[in-house]
Amino acid sequence: MYSGNESQNESLKFKLIVVGDQNTGKSCILNRFANEIFEENYQATIGLDFLNKTVNINGQEVHLVLYDTAGQEKFRSLIPMYIREAQIILLIYDITNKESFESIPKWFSDVLNVKNDEAIFALIGNKVDLNDKRVVSFEEGKKLANEKNIIFEEVSAKDGQNFNELFNNKLFNELYKKFKNKFDEIIRKKEKEQTNNEYIGEDNEISQNTNVKLDLDGNNINYQKKKKKKCC
Repeated sequence: MYSGNESQNESLKFKLIVVGDQNTGKSCILNRFANEIFEENYQATIGLDFLNKTVNINGQEVHLVLYDTAGQEKFRSLIPMYIREAQIILLIYDITNKESFESIPKWFSDVLNVKNDEAIFALIGNKVDLNDKRVVSFEEGKKLANEKNIIFEEVSAKDGQNFNELFNNKLFNELYKKFKNKFDEIIRKKEKEQTNNEYIGEDNEISQNTNVKLDLDGNNINYQKKKKKKCC
């Protein structure tokens, strides 16, 4: 979950995974978040794919591995092994597709069978840019999220609507609160390393300043040799 290498470049590492039916826009959501782009003809994920994203949370560098899962039934057996290690799990449905919303309880149940309570869950209704074709109301999504006691948001992978609210104001705040001890541990390691570097610098300075030869009267012999005698 975080690097064991004690260096100034050390960062926390978390895994995020998206699950849901096919054609709900899971890949587009991750692509929008990771690369800030939208591809109209994004190819359907086969099996599993992943992206990387580095973000700043409360002043700390955080490396995210984003797992994109296929929605087809034949690939579901591949998903559990990745869910077990995920700290953030996004359940995605399409607000213009009622069936994708009705599948969410099954997805949620499947995830809980292989994941403990430490993970952060969020229910995401995608494609709010197609509001005129909506068949799942905001209230329906909010109600289901409340029943499961998880985060809820509606977004548009196409135009980025509500992405800042979802990731920065909700998911990352919750991530910081839930794993605050890990964030604090990184801060302590960096402070300790900085202190050690300062001590090393002071020791080197002392060594350089004390590298002199003195005569019986306490005078610096090296300095006396370099000093030119005045003419009489």
